[in-house]
Parts: sequence; C-alpha cells; structure tokens
Amino acid sequence: MKKSLLAIGIVAILCLALNTYLNPAGYAVRILCLILLAASLGQCWNIVGGLANQISLGHAAFFGIGAYASTILQLRWGISPWFGIPFGMLLATLAALLISLPTMRLKGPYFALATLAFGEACHIIAVSFPKLTGGPQGVSIPFIGDSWKMLQFRSAGGYVPVFVGFLVVVCVVYLLMSSGRIGFYLRAIRENEEAAEMSGVNTLKVKLIGSVVSASLMAVAGSLFAQFTSFFDPDGVFSVTGISIRAALIAIVGGVGSLSGPLLGAIFVVLIEELLNSYFSNQAAGVAPFIFGVVLILVVLIRPQGLSSLTTLSFRGGVQK
Repeated sequence: MKKSLLAIGIVAILCLALNTYLNPAGYAVRILCLILLAASLGQCWNIVGGLANQISLGHAAFFGIGAYASTILQLRWGISPWFGIPFGMLLATLAALLISLPTMRLKGPYFALATLAFGEACHIIAVSFPKLTGGPQGVSIPFIGDSWKMLQFRSAGGYVPVFVGFLVVVCVVYLLMSSGRIGFYLRAIRENEEAAEMSGVNTLKVKLIGSVVSASLMAVAGSLFAQFTSFFDPDGVFSVTGISIRAALIAIVGGVGSLSGPLLGAIFVVLIEELLNSYFSNQAAGVAPFIFGVVLILVVLIRPQGLSSLTTLSFRGGVQK
C-alpha cells in the first residue's frame, strides 16, 4: 500500500510540474485536464465495475446530478461550487440508494440495463423542467474572472491543481477500499456471490457501500466538469456514450480492478481521440470514430487484461503484482 501511495504522489507531482512548463491557456494544458478528468471518471467506475464486477451503464446519472446541483445553487443563490459539490454528492448518494436497493439483486446484463434506464430517466427529467435545469438548451455559467472561491479560472491551467487533487482523492479512496475489508468482500462477490453469502458476507450491504461511494465521487466529477466547461446540457452530462460507457471504457482499456488502469486508459483514450480528430478533421465524417473503434477493439483483443498488464506496477486490488 505504501508503494501505491507513493505512486499516486509521484503522478500528482509530475502533473503539477508539467502544468508549470505548459502555456496555461494552451491546447496541451486542456488535454492534460481532459486526461485527469477522464482518469477520475474511470476510477469512479472502477470501484463498482472493477472491485465488484457490477457493470453499470448509468454513472452518467450521478455525473449529471453533480453538475446540475452545484450549478443551480451557484446561479440562483450565488453559492460557491465548493459548497454545491457536497450537496451534489448528497443527492447522488440518495439517487444511488434509490436505484441500487431494487436492482442490486440483478446480475449481468439485467443490472446494466436497469442502470442504463435510470440514467435515461434522469436525462428526461432534466429536459422536462426547463425553468430549473434550462431544459434542452442547457445551462451557461457566467464568468466572473479568476476566483478560487467560485472555482473559475481564465485559463485551463488553473484547473489542473483542482483536477489533480480530485484524482488523488479518488485513487486514495479506491486504494483504501480495495486493500481493506470492504475490498476483500467486493472481490469475493466478484468471484462468486453465492459463495460469499454462504461465507457470511452481507452482499447487499457491501455492494450498496461500493455503489454509494462511486456515485458520490462521480457527482464531484460532474461539478468540476461544469465549472471547467462553463456550459452543459442534458445530452452532454447525462450521455450514455459520452459519460457512462466512456468511464467503463477507460477502466477496461487501462485494466479493470487496478489502481493504475484508469490513468493509463485515460491517457491512451484521450490522446488517440485527439490525434485522430486532428488528423482526420478534414476527411469524411465518421472516419475518426471508425478508426478509434478499430483501435480499441485491437487493444482489447491483444491485451484483454488492460494496458496496466504491460507494467510491473499494476497494483491490482491494492496489492502490488
């Protein structure tokens, strides 16, 4: 565990150091922010998808709840996002309990479809209440200038320390869970839920804990994304492909159930996407996504255990391999 914490600290220091050498308003810093945010998404999903093998396709619901909660409080009452973020976490926790209690007994594709339906329901609610959420037109956050209090910065470089800090928190939470008793229970459920129950594990309680922790952290990611982009709509923050599947994809490509997997997956996915979009921007529509899909298929076929299996420090389940 000490080596894992050291690795997290080294990554954080490298990212902060890199930020000091890059143009704070440049394209490279924005890519760094996207990688950090994507890695956080993957790690949030990894808590339930990696440790317990609960394949969720509804994490966009918690992401969107966090984005709307902090933004609405800021726009209507001028409340700082730093206070809006805990409120979003609370709402996401309640939402996770709402969807998890009746669905945690479901397995495989049935659980995935249930979470997918919940995410779509949240999307419909956001569209149907334009006076509160802005409806399909979305929400725009007025820029008031550089302000740590309101979590706004003129350049992307100002967000790097925030995103680094959040990634560190998510990774530490994952590490503590995976290396503690709850992590062993979740992995027991992943391997054989019936055997875990017969051994005395309260599988419903353990899965609920994992779901709530994952959802609350996902809400934080949504709030940070809202501040970073200054504009979002229901199609963006409640997107199945853009958020839910993307979070799962990052963890799978990097290595499900490993500490380093989401970061490696985020670096790979974001950089390949940006390179393809840049190179094929003037080509026929759909060329870049098609090639991106082919690349992902090849990666999964060649390295089914993820990119973290290429390294000697994958830290799977919090234990060095």
